[in-house]
Amino acid sequence: MDFGVVFPQIEFPSDPVAIRDYAQAVEGMGFTYLVAYDHVLGANPDRPGGWHGAYTYKNSFQEIFVFFSYLAGITQKLGFLTGIIILPQRQTALVAKQAATLDVYCGGRLRLGVGLGWNQVEYEALGQDFHNRGRRIEEQIEVLRLLFTQDLVTYQGKYHSISDAGLNPMPIQRPIPIWFGGSADAALERAARIGDGWLPNTPSFEETRPALEKMQQYLEKAGRTRSEFGLDVRLVYGEGKPDVWMSEIKQWQEAGAARASINTIGRGFSTPSAHLNALQTFAQAVGLKPS
Repeated sequence: MDFGVVFPQIEFPSDPVAIRDYAQAVEGMGFTYLVAYDHVLGANPDRPGGWHGAYTYKNSFQEIFVFFSYLAGITQKLGFLTGIIILPQRQTALVAKQAATLDVYCGGRLRLGVGLGWNQVEYEALGQDFHNRGRRIEEQIEVLRLLFTQDLVTYQGKYHSISDAGLNPMPIQRPIPIWFGGSADAALERAARIGDGWLPNTPSFEETRPALEKMQQYLEKAGRTRSEFGLDVRLVYGEGKPDVWMSEIKQWQEAGAARASINTIGRGFSTPSAHLNALQTFAQAVGLKPS
């Protein structure tokens, strides 16, 4: 199994030196990829009507393509996973351009994790329709794959129009892998039908089991097998107990997961070094080989 790390961005300073040291340290520990979340704006919880979202304007989120482009130049082997980018609130051709350029910069180490998101405030500020995001994302995936693989694209859809145009530079990966987040039935069905893999974001295997069973049904309906569809899961650092991690990892492996990222957010680590010390403990427990 390949192991990655979830960048603890809401608990990490916006300090380029600290970010550099973190990325190089986790690469040196033997982790193979880094996951980062995507939010463009945070809402004020005291706004009229209140706010019940998971994050506010006080939570720090690096712009994901800028962030990964910075890391691409200061790492050698570390892969990058957007986990997830909220695709329907962004312009599709611009995402294609950003992702293709990043894929060149990082030498083909990018996976594009996408999803619908939940923050209506962001959609409004970015000038996108929150209510048709499920319908639009399917067309967005089609357009992205065309732009990633064809020098020139002519496309006329319900939401997109491209007249004999294309990207330059093209990505190294043609196409860049597109993985889906989400756990609603519609999200699972969509991932099984058009995704390269699934990114469940649940605290444990047992909590994910019902969705895994549904995913299997949707894959069969789409005429696909688990061998051609990836599963990349999140591991919770919890109390830092290796026996708990190993038990969870075994269950995920038996379920077909080939990748897992460890999440140190929310465990009270107040400094970058505390997060790194926790990751070192995990790396030693699962037998990663330092590079």
